Amino acid sequence: MNRALLRDLYATLAAALLVATAALVGTAVEHRDGTLRVGWPPLLATWDPHLGPGTPAALVVAALVVAYGPALAARLPWRVLLLGVWAAGMAWTFSLALVDGWHRGVAEQLTTRSEYLPVVDRFPDIPAALADFTGHILIDSPDNWPAHVAGHPPAATLTFVLLDRVGLGGGGWAGAWCITVGTTAAVAVLVAVRVLADESLARRAAPFLVLAPAAVWVGTSADGYFAAVAAWATALLALAVTGHRPAWTAGAAGLLFGLTCYLSYGLTLFAVIAGAVLLLGPRRTRALLLLPAGLVVVPAVFTLAGFDWWEAYRLLVRRYHQGAGGVRPYGYWVWANLACTVLVVGPATVAGLRRTGVTLLRRRARPDVRLGVLVLAALIALLAADLSGMSKAETERIWLPFAVWLLPACAWLTGARGWLAAQAVVALLLNHLLLTGW
Repeated sequence: MNRALLRDLYATLAAALLVATAALVGTAVEHRDGTLRVGWPPLLATWDPHLGPGTPAALVVAALVVAYGPALAARLPWRVLLLGVWAAGMAWTFSLALVDGWHRGVAEQLTTRSEYLPVVDRFPDIPAALADFTGHILIDSPDNWPAHVAGHPPAATLTFVLLDRVGLGGGGWAGAWCITVGTTAAVAVLVAVRVLADESLARRAAPFLVLAPAAVWVGTSADGYFAAVAAWATALLALAVTGHRPAWTAGAAGLLFGLTCYLSYGLTLFAVIAGAVLLLGPRRTRALLLLPAGLVVVPAVFTLAGFDWWEAYRLLVRRYHQGAGGVRPYGYWVWANLACTVLVVGPATVAGLRRTGVTLLRRRARPDVRLGVLVLAALIALLAADLSGMSKAETERIWLPFAVWLLPACAWLTGARGWLAAQAVVALLLNHLLLTGW
């Protein structure tokens, strides 16, 4: 066993110990006073060993990606590879969701009392609902919004309102939308890695973007959809700063970055990743001129409709401390959140992050360093969200948008099949032993 691989294994062992410590300490705290507000610390889940209709499909997809993923990623034409990554990612995510059955795994995920769909009927007049949106954020306000509606800007809820308006109402369509759109995030990440670093690195990362444990939560929450919007904003910006039709890619990137900020308040931290992309781009001038033109569109539309983003965020912070956020101990979650993230990205990504650090410190080949900067930016954004104290628990879904940008670090790993198998095992165990929330 070579020294680099041994160090990778040490890194994954340290991460496993972090997860085990978070589980043991969290269980003790939850049994003592119930302040963590999660069923299976550090995850929002309950212990429920089970099989389901998605089990055979999940096993088949995992086996195929482990056996053939690296070889196919190396030789398929680029556009075919991108379509293959999306198709395989959808198959993996849908099969994991269906381990819990269609109703519990997909159709009912966004219909619970904390979710978006129960309030769709409260938007008969969209401009009026937007103008009155902040009046229902606080817990003691009349007809207060459910947790997820109050916890996000209204573009998140409006997505499902508009789906309902075009005849795609109900939990089944909403779940299918989130999975179908959410799995395109992998494609966007590959596009960005190819133009900012190089194609060989993107190809080596491709199977890991398919077989990530993050798929467990992409299939159970709207945050997978948010991750895809943010990922495509970043990919379009990467295309713009590398001279790929900047006249429209920069403007489109700005438009999607604006939408990203109105899907989730925390995704304003994507400014860190966007900054890294601008730093890496050799042709920034035109992008810097056109990016703001697209960036102002979505904020302008919502502001003119009467929604005040800053006031809503201020009220959300108050509600956060009125509810579970004011109970959950920061001293536990500030490090247990990282244990959650280890489970989301898997052991291969932990080893990849170790190699990211080595790459940046030793200043290896230029494409490797450029990818390292991109991964580091995502890690900084994730850590900033953690330290803010506004992400105590639920990290497994909240940080999906940042986690997908850590996965390309796996491009540096040797023995890809073994690492892919480890990723699959983590995802399969999580989905079959636990009933995950959101």
